[in-house]
Amino acid sequence: MSKSLKLISWNVNGIRAVLRKKTFLELIEQEDPDILCLQETKAEQGQAEIDLPQYEEYWNSAQKKGYAGTAIFTKQKPISVLFDLPGAEQEELTDRYGNTLTEGRVVTVEFESFYVVNVYTPNAKQDLSRKLFRYMRWDPAFLEHVKKLEKKKPVILCGDLNVAHKEIDLARPKDNMNNAGFTPEEREGIDLMIKKGFVDTFRHLHPTDIGAYTWWSNFGGARARNVGWRIDYVFTSKSFSNNLTQAFILPEVMGSDHAPVGIIFNT
Repeated sequence: MSKSLKLISWNVNGIRAVLRKKTFLELIEQEDPDILCLQETKAEQGQAEIDLPQYEEYWNSAQKKGYAGTAIFTKQKPISVLFDLPGAEQEELTDRYGNTLTEGRVVTVEFESFYVVNVYTPNAKQDLSRKLFRYMRWDPAFLEHVKKLEKKKPVILCGDLNVAHKEIDLARPKDNMNNAGFTPEEREGIDLMIKKGFVDTFRHLHPTDIGAYTWWSNFGGARARNVGWRIDYVFTSKSFSNNLTQAFILPEVMGSDHAPVGIIFNT
């Protein structure tokens, strides 16, 4: 008998800040996700006062205090949990900004019929000084990780990928061509993910929706005017896409400069 599950992914831009604003617990009360994936937690487990006995919690915090970090909350205890990119070479994933394998950027949990991979992708930097590192090293290493998992069972991967894929995915594509988050190299990372068999769930179910954004600048009233970018995603293995029933963005949820995104699917 199939079971319907809801997964929500949210870059909280600091878990302690959204807790103070009350928006984190409101989201859980209103949406009641079975699996909740967070990015940019900027905290270690225990630094944030969270009392959610219905969830198992798996945190991957950065060694650097108050930086990056991911976490997964799940009602069902997983079979296994992996942190970072197992098997990846530290030298390959280190640049002048640091070692991305110590920044708490990936948590993977395994369930009976699928994996969930939660990722906070390094951004290219405003001056594009991390663009080639991302293009040549991070994106290929992350794709290798999820493809390796997929040999065993389908994968749901979600998180802040720090790139708008197509022109429909940001309000001002012409103004931002070749800017961080919309360079050909960053966009190619999504192209390759799709070429390798992953499905952008939101575009799969809403191929022509415009104005569907997940991040807004804090300047110039961008959010109120919906001058945004869609840089937060949920992808699934192609074999799992038929299990999808909904894919959504929750722009009305405040507390972060990102909106939560999610899917409802059958197992």
